[in-house]
Amino acid sequence: MAIGAVISHRNFTSFISSGRIHKPEQDTTYQRAEKLSFSSAQHVHRNMYSEKLYSLKKIHFVSGYWNAISSHGVHFSTIPQESKKFQIRNHRRIARCNWIKPEQLKHNSIFNRQPRHTTINRIRANYKSEEYDVAGTDLDSLVVSSEGGASEAVLVGEIQETNQFPKRWVIVLLCFSAFLLCNMDRVNMSIAILPMSKEFNWNSATVGLIQSSFFWGYLLTQIVGGIWADKIGGKQVLGFGVIWWSVATVLTPIAAKIGLPFLLVMRAFMGIGEGVAMPAMNNILSKWIPVSERSRSLALVYSGMYLGSVIGLGISPILIQKFAWPSVFYSFGSLGSVWFAFWLAKAHSSPTDDPELSAEEKKYILGGSVSKEPVTEIPWRLILSKAPVWALIVSHFCHNWGTFILLTWMPTYYNQVLKFNLTESGLLCVLPWLTMAVFANIGGWIADTLVSRGFSITTVRKIMQSIGFLGPAFFLTQLSRVKTPAMAVLCMACSQGSDAFSQSGLYSNHQDIGPRYAGVLLGLSNTAGVLAGVFGTAATGYILQNGTWDDVFKVAVVLYLIGTLVWNLFSTGEKILD
Repeated sequence: MAIGAVISHRNFTSFISSGRIHKPEQDTTYQRAEKLSFSSAQHVHRNMYSEKLYSLKKIHFVSGYWNAISSHGVHFSTIPQESKKFQIRNHRRIARCNWIKPEQLKHNSIFNRQPRHTTINRIRANYKSEEYDVAGTDLDSLVVSSEGGASEAVLVGEIQETNQFPKRWVIVLLCFSAFLLCNMDRVNMSIAILPMSKEFNWNSATVGLIQSSFFWGYLLTQIVGGIWADKIGGKQVLGFGVIWWSVATVLTPIAAKIGLPFLLVMRAFMGIGEGVAMPAMNNILSKWIPVSERSRSLALVYSGMYLGSVIGLGISPILIQKFAWPSVFYSFGSLGSVWFAFWLAKAHSSPTDDPELSAEEKKYILGGSVSKEPVTEIPWRLILSKAPVWALIVSHFCHNWGTFILLTWMPTYYNQVLKFNLTESGLLCVLPWLTMAVFANIGGWIADTLVSRGFSITTVRKIMQSIGFLGPAFFLTQLSRVKTPAMAVLCMACSQGSDAFSQSGLYSNHQDIGPRYAGVLLGLSNTAGVLAGVFGTAATGYILQNGTWDDVFKVAVVLYLIGTLVWNLFSTGEKILD
């Protein structure tokens, strides 16, 4: 490797005297360097793309010292070889240097040797006729390599480690695992309630009361959790939520044995903890994830919920059979403490709070997303006056109506209409969660690819959410026409798979329109979504008493169409709240 003789006609002596280079006493070499004319530099500039770009000087190391001999007779004074890497930290002082891309140098063998595990952006200095102040610059950017006893140096612009896993995706994976635990702890009651009702002689009304008690607390903390996360940070709020619902999960068997009121309170407490999870997650990802990766990161996190349901529904019967029903709550709840230990060690509310974050990744994150200052006051009047906010709320309600109906009543539909037994119904209930987990991530990659190819964020959000609305609507209308149970199951799976594209639509839109208030916005829209689940589940039971399943699906289809219309008319991907 080699370095061109880079000489400033006036400031060369200060360059030599800076850093680790010590100017010898009144060496005539430096006097000659100061007298170099502009014509020499211009000659080099004119020929930078010729076959002889610069006269590259090999730098020989002899007994720990090295001398650079230039064609002008300029001699560098001896320099101790203190390390094999020297880097110029003060790039900005050389304002007019031209950076040469690595691919432009690939045919030059001296640039083909790279330090292991590093990416080197190599530069040549192309001096124009102006003066350059390089005083105070040290030779920190000289990367030295040694092969076969020959040592050479080359000026580098920037060294980036390539073997480090991005910290922002560590945050995404921790949020994914939190949501995995969230739904594992939520669905275990739907399995454990069967042996519990036998042990405590609960009737159907009591079972329904216990199942609904979770939503009491869940509704209370949607907006509160969003406000809290926006003001003090997502790390604290999500950590609190996981620990809170994990403790409530572990205490559930004890509360059940004490009495029904204690069990209802404990389930409501669990809802309080899980209610803050989505707003807190939305807040922290709005600060860590640039818009070019927003859809896929949110899709991955939400797929944790779907996989959590699959794992919970699959493992709970095994644990109950081998260790009795309390083991489900003890084992699932204890996992929260393991997650919390990793969360405390690795997570930070924003990139600016993380001392271990590399400068390159921090620059990429802050350059690809909006910097958010802490929120001190929530502008409720401004938020509620914006049409895109109401588009989020209405669309979330319409979306969750159909989603909760399918996920809540699907086992009953399989049993009553398709004539599957309870075991088959339970196994097939896992299928929609799996399809949602897969298609949520597919939709996320599609959305981010469209954004990277120049599509506006507004267009991408409308496309993805339209698929999330019209896909389920289409497949639900086909259920009355299919003739076999296999085709009916396929329609249900396709309905939920297309529904998962909403993760790249309305579920990503909170961070688009108001990144500083992402937690509050998700709290508002998800409150409407939870109310749709509560009312939709109850309304479905009423419809089935007086009608058929086709009537249930028609109501869901109508709401999907309303949501599509509202979303495409009023939603936007632009920031409207600052």
